Amino acid sequence: MRTLGNIIWFIFGGLPLGLSWALVGVLWCITIIGIPIGKQCFKIAEVAFFPFKKDVRLSSSAPSLILNVLWIVFGGAVLAFEAIVVGAIFYITIIGIPFGMQCFKLAKVALLPFGADVVHVRR
Repeated sequence: MRTLGNIIWFIFGGLPLGLSWALVGVLWCITIIGIPIGKQCFKIAEVAFFPFKKDVRLSSSAPSLILNVLWIVFGGAVLAFEAIVVGAIFYITIIGIPFGMQCFKLAKVALLPFGADVVHVRR
């Protein structure tokens, strides 16, 4: 069932969200200093493309707090807004609520990507 959810998600919402994360990752990787930030963007893009069977665990530390504050200013707010808008569109339809929940999960990660670990769920 999760595989079917990932296929439907990719067609109706995952492709634009994942491409947004990948584009931001490429832009960060253009600068040498931004490569660690770009790598984190690519990790989150994988979740954006296929979110079912994946969970994101957030942790906090001082370096990740500093990076998260910089991230919100230089890219995170736009990605979070995009995920919230797509999630709200999914929530309008009753059948799209599970997809809307995935969008809101991505919006949370878009605001706090540093200290986030992607965990593959085996249920």
